[in-house]
Amino acid sequence: MYDLFYKLAALQSLGVFIHLHCFDNGREPQPELEKYCSEVYYYKRDTGAKSLSLRLPYIVKSRRNADLRNRLLRDEYPILMEGTHCTWLLNDEAFTARKKFVRLHNVEHLYYYKLYKCTSGIEKKIYYWWESRLLKSYENKIINKADAFWAVTRKDTEYIRNEFSCKSVFFLPLFLPAWKVGSKEGMGQYCLYHGNLGVAENEFAATWLVKNIFKKSAISLIIAGKNPSRKLRALAGKYKNIELIPNPSANKMDSLIADAHIHVLPSFNSTGIKLKLLNALYNGRHCVVNSEMADNTGLDELTHIQKTASGMKQLIEQMYYQPFLLSEINTRKKLLEAMFDNTKNAQQVVQWIWGENKNS
Repeated sequence: MYDLFYKLAALQSLGVFIHLHCFDNGREPQPELEKYCSEVYYYKRDTGAKSLSLRLPYIVKSRRNADLRNRLLRDEYPILMEGTHCTWLLNDEAFTARKKFVRLHNVEHLYYYKLYKCTSGIEKKIYYWWESRLLKSYENKIINKADAFWAVTRKDTEYIRNEFSCKSVFFLPLFLPAWKVGSKEGMGQYCLYHGNLGVAENEFAATWLVKNIFKKSAISLIIAGKNPSRKLRALAGKYKNIELIPNPSANKMDSLIADAHIHVLPSFNSTGIKLKLLNALYNGRHCVVNSEMADNTGLDELTHIQKTASGMKQLIEQMYYQPFLLSEINTRKKLLEAMFDNTKNAQQVVQWIWGENKNS
């Protein structure tokens, strides 16, 4: 949740008073949030079979909450909803006259359809398929019920504008920590794929790399991340040039990213923006990706894009012997620092919500 947390800090620095309402998912309250918010309220999601529906997506219905509704109706402040997940109140007539804005993390129906395609378990496949269908219908119904939608990539912005005929969708880059480009020049020692391997799409990508790129290659691949399955461990263990590092510490992951020569980051979900790619661009060397990962994200010129497995394999074999240059680091600094400027992007949010004469 980098985007939400650093958005809070950036908005507060501009004098915005924030009343934060969040679903805790069983986690303890986070005192850090109180540094940036006037008030913080926590709510439980209504999970389980009772939130399954023939009309509302599960991610939306499970976040309907009467206490939250009543608190929001006590004042007339603008409301910013984080993700399609939190947009149930767009269908509530009590909020019709309120200023309402939605931060889109993905095009959710596409995201869930890709999860359906990447998942092997039959129950999860049925859930992701049905949720995708509900989400497409739901997204179409709410698209004109907010003052504006803010997407995390230009690609998502254009898709929503064209698919749903939405004129009030705009590009707003992610809010990030105060990262500086720290990539090393020269040569690294291996290729790296990293991510939460307990997520279906990440396991699918890692498996795809092993089977299509590296199983017959002399080039070393390290796969690192949380909670790899037994199936992925067994697959990686078949090949001498492939090492799987489960649950690395934060320091270990940082060193893996810094010392890799090529970050190989295919994605099979073309919506949203992947933090693993941004981490590699800020802290690693060459990035080889497919079109789903980087096309029309604004980061295209910082990556090497191939659409096919054979093209990606050939590119990796070529780039493995090319040093990473200072000129490439400087290009990254120029583009990334301009795009992910939290203060500038927070000022844009303030302008969209209040105009020139905001009175916080």
